[in-house]
Amino acid sequence: MFQLSDEEFKDLILQIAISNKSNRGGTLKRPFVFTEQGVAMLSSVLHSETAIHVNIQIIRVFTKMRQLMLTHKDILLQLEKIEKKLNEHDESIILIFKYLKQLLNPPVPPRSRIGFRRKDERE
Repeated sequence: MFQLSDEEFKDLILQIAISNKSNRGGTLKRPFVFTEQGVAMLSSVLHSETAIHVNIQIIRVFTKMRQLMLTHKDILLQLEKIEKKLNEHDESIILIFKYLKQLLNPPVPPRSRIGFRRKDERE
């Protein structure tokens, strides 16, 4: 069992809409919470049927939360890889368009004039 940090407590208040004022039924103290192992130890101490069923459900919730966190972590890593590839592709696409524009609008070399020249232009 451990006590939530200030940041965790603020997140908890925001997530479940706990009032931060004690006169409105809220709490000003950071609560103590159990880890998954703490719940397992608690179930070994408590012997009532209800306590055992509740603790089994809590352990299932912890397991499901761990699976979801790992799944989301994998998804975030995959998204990050995709984003890097897209950035590389964006640079490549920009380069391709640059070359295509050069091919569509090639520089025109200066042409020599055709025809007769005056004597002063020949020199």
